Amino acid sequence: MADPLLRIEGLVKRFGGIVATDQVSLDIAPGELHAIIGPNGAGKTTLIGQLTGEIRPDSGRIRFQGTDITRRPTHRRSLQGLARSFQITSIFLDLTVAENVVLAVQAHAGHSFRFWRRVASDRRLQEPARAALRQVGLDARADARAANLSHGERRQLEIAMALATEPTMLLLDEPMAGMGPEESARMVETLRALKGRLTILLVEHDMDAVFALADRITVLVYGRAIATGDPDTIRANPEVRRAYLGDQGTEAADG
Repeated sequence: MADPLLRIEGLVKRFGGIVATDQVSLDIAPGELHAIIGPNGAGKTTLIGQLTGEIRPDSGRIRFQGTDITRRPTHRRSLQGLARSFQITSIFLDLTVAENVVLAVQAHAGHSFRFWRRVASDRRLQEPARAALRQVGLDARADARAANLSHGERRQLEIAMALATEPTMLLLDEPMAGMGPEESARMVETLRALKGRLTILLVEHDMDAVFALADRITVLVYGRAIATGDPDTIRANPEVRRAYLGDQGTEAADG
């Protein structure tokens, strides 16, 4: 494997007597789409929170692009190129789709919001916003009010807002949650188009999507990474099948 873009070393996070992440170590290569799966309470969302800086680990280290970011605040990680889809900003339902993405571009660039009327038509902000919408297939909806989008389109908009910050790595926490089959299929195609163009860490409970998209998969159970490998390796792993894949009832999302 190439030198990792993201290296996770022995992350531990406890909440009282619960060990949410238990010595989690993982390398993710540039351009890789790496999926994290696991049953309820496996620690998937806690792991993502530690990577974004929202949750501080009790021990362990996170290195991104060769730099130790374990103690860096969330905004510094974003400026370095680490983006999480839904946390970039809330969708403003009264604004258009394009205006929402312009706000994400503006916020990432550090511009003031006081001059919204001026920047809303600024080509330096509009062009990257429109480019991000094209990447997720929402360019035809650019002038629609965000309130009029379907649930799936809103998730696509969130990803466009993340892409507008020009990340090196995208963290996606269950982007297909709450979607029907058609919307899920569109999201899979969106992610497939992004695959290889940037590095993606995907937490997802839709196993069909995971096995269709992932280069490698890591399985978390009770905070421990019990297996990492390509999809065929994970499917064939007896411990994984016992702990997760063999029990369809555990495929719900991690809270």
